[in-house]
Amino acid sequence: MSLKDYRFDGSKKLNLKKLPTNSKKDKVDKDEILAKTEKNLEKMRELQDRLYADGREGLIIVLQAMDAAGKDSTIKHVMSGMNPQGVVVHSFKAPSSEELAHDVLWRVNNALPRRGHIAIFNRSHYEDVLVVQVKEMNKGYHMAERVIGQSTEDFFEKRYRHFRNYEEYLYENSYRMIKIFLNISKEKQKERFIERLDTPEKNWKFAAGDLKERELWDQYQAAYEKTINETGTKESPWYVIPADQKWYARYLVSEAIVDALEAIDPQYPEMSEEEKANIPMYKEALMNE
Repeated sequence: MSLKDYRFDGSKKLNLKKLPTNSKKDKVDKDEILAKTEKNLEKMRELQDRLYADGREGLIIVLQAMDAAGKDSTIKHVMSGMNPQGVVVHSFKAPSSEELAHDVLWRVNNALPRRGHIAIFNRSHYEDVLVVQVKEMNKGYHMAERVIGQSTEDFFEKRYRHFRNYEEYLYENSYRMIKIFLNISKEKQKERFIERLDTPEKNWKFAAGDLKERELWDQYQAAYEKTINETGTKESPWYVIPADQKWYARYLVSEAIVDALEAIDPQYPEMSEEEKANIPMYKEALMNE
């Protein structure tokens, strides 16, 4: 399998049960993958520099996952070589009362990067069709009856449409978005939870609520599958990345980011012919200081 096999842009349906959560099916060599990852990080550094200088497109990278899938470490390792001046990370937690008083995309829209910059969304607007749907939190929203009084199916079908339209709007305003789901197995999540409990330095990462969320595993898997099938588009695709082995997940994430940046194809701005003609004069002025 290659990156395109993990890409979902509306041209095929996702069945999560049929996708691998590790590298076994791809029969890759770890050392080769680590070397390829380093090359991708170098490409990302160069492409980000050009993106920043060009300033005509912005890139948004959405990261979604079940708990312990490695979102934070993916951000730390894959984005480590980029210029922090042109990258911002937003972590979307449970919405505040202020955020709940606005429309569903208000807080996301406020987090958009400037063109020429990259934004990484650690969780995103998609929480509103994942955890909200699984826990039926929408029924408690302080909204008009015509909105919350409709069926659950109708409510979330409209949310999917809102998200597709919003992402199309962003694309038509010179932004690109790629959405990544780190696909961890239930067995690997259990292993990482136990590691957090066994390692004092990682205790803080574990919360009692994690076990409650784990009980809803099947519901979350169904919600992710539905969401990805409903919102993957050519302009804003989903990548469902096997995440049981962090080294392989980081490689595929770096591949997806490089692909997006290469599609943008940013270029360094060129001097006008008039400015180029003045270069000797500028150099002479500097030399004679």
